[in-house]
Amino acid sequence: MVQVTLLLEPAVALFYTKVAENAGVPLEQVLSNALFRLAGELSLEALSTS
Repeated sequence: MVQVTLLLEPAVALFYTKVAENAGVPLEQVLSNALFRLAGELSLEALSTS
């Protein structure tokens, strides 16, 4: 597995921390899921415009 460091604005960090707390999962998992979903959405958008 590759380790990645993300720098987040304080408001963004607070938002995702609250999401993680409410979901009962680690912050890293919430960020991973959000980035994975964004990658999928961007891929679909790229396919539809080509």
